[in-house]
Amino acid sequence: MRVLMLSWEYPPVVVGGLGRHVHALAAQLAAQGHEVVVLCRQPSGSDASTHPTSEEVTGGVRLVRVAEDPAHLVFERDLVAWTLALGHAMVREGLRLLRDWRPDVVHAHDWLVAHASIALAEAAGAPLVATVHATEAGRHSGWLSQTLNQQVHSVEWWLANRADALITCSSAMRAEVAHLFEVDPGTVTVLHNGIEPRRWRVRRAEVAAARERFSPDGAPLLLFFGRLEWEKGVQDLVAALPRVRRHHPGTRLVVAGGGSHAGWLVEQARKHRVLRAVDFAGHLPDGELAAALTAADAVVLPSRYEPFGIVALEAAAAGTPLVASTAGGLGEVVLDGETGLSFAPGDSAGLARAVRAVLDDRPAAARRARAARARLATDFDWARIAAGTAEVYARTAPRERPPLPRPKIPTGNVFS
Repeated sequence: MRVLMLSWEYPPVVVGGLGRHVHALAAQLAAQGHEVVVLCRQPSGSDASTHPTSEEVTGGVRLVRVAEDPAHLVFERDLVAWTLALGHAMVREGLRLLRDWRPDVVHAHDWLVAHASIALAEAAGAPLVATVHATEAGRHSGWLSQTLNQQVHSVEWWLANRADALITCSSAMRAEVAHLFEVDPGTVTVLHNGIEPRRWRVRRAEVAAARERFSPDGAPLLLFFGRLEWEKGVQDLVAALPRVRRHHPGTRLVVAGGGSHAGWLVEQARKHRVLRAVDFAGHLPDGELAAALTAADAVVLPSRYEPFGIVALEAAAAGTPLVASTAGGLGEVVLDGETGLSFAPGDSAGLARAVRAVLDDRPAAARRARAARARLATDFDWARIAAGTAEVYARTAPRERPPLPRPKIPTGNVFS
């Protein structure tokens, strides 16, 4: 099939797990014989003179990176305007593609490419498939109280109701999408994220160097990696650290990643008197991250909201024991007592108990880690996920749709 995929991030422009997902899916679809074109963007802050629109074939995927428009728009400050400008740039390049190439399907990844995906699907007369990776309501615990929240939610609702087929990465996300956007859950296909385990294997010398860097005295080492945002729950991990250290003195925590809550989390560490025990390492390149993962005694994922939790797969690939909340898709990825230990989102005491259980019984933790790694080859194999995605493409056809009204915005919590 000829597939036109749209994504607002694609390596090396990566903000979160979405970019890695789209890259792996596109490459695997191409490897299975499909013709894949990806429309994505140049780095933020660039313009058409420093980073003009480019086109290349890499890994069997035809990659078109669109240049930013000249307007002074900043993602962090002008999100909706910036997104509309991105859509304009994608439509411009997409229409150029359509002059001599027609996709059999258009695949949109999240709300930021909704405008361009809908316009290009209609121009091509092709069915529109949308993968919903997360929701605005979910990221804000059910509240849509600010104007920006309502704007994003309304675009998500539009994409979900305009698409001819929907995909989510977990059963929890399917239920969330059906509830928030008023769609039949039976029409939503669940296809997990995948992983390439070999990418996360590192040499012993690199692991030893990471251990020396983050825990030179040999004390227990915990690791969190991901975006530093409220919904990731790092504040709960910081709050739990004093309890862990009372039972396992000297325990250290590495927090790898960046985000808007970085400074606030430093203050939380100071408040709980563990600042010297926490290493805010910032963004770690993949090689350093893989070494740190393997060096850690446990990877802790304390999310308050998590559509899937691809970081859990990366920890499993490294063979490191997992401690994770049951938020969203994490409850499907980490099987409590089998492939890791779980706790309720926001439960710092439960988090501390789970971490202590890992440190108290290393052989049991190692057995769970081996079970988690073994599961990667079956439930989270990219070849199977790509084949399932192609099946969605093949059975989806454009549908006649009446004009959509504006969605109603709840005044209270949408999950209560």
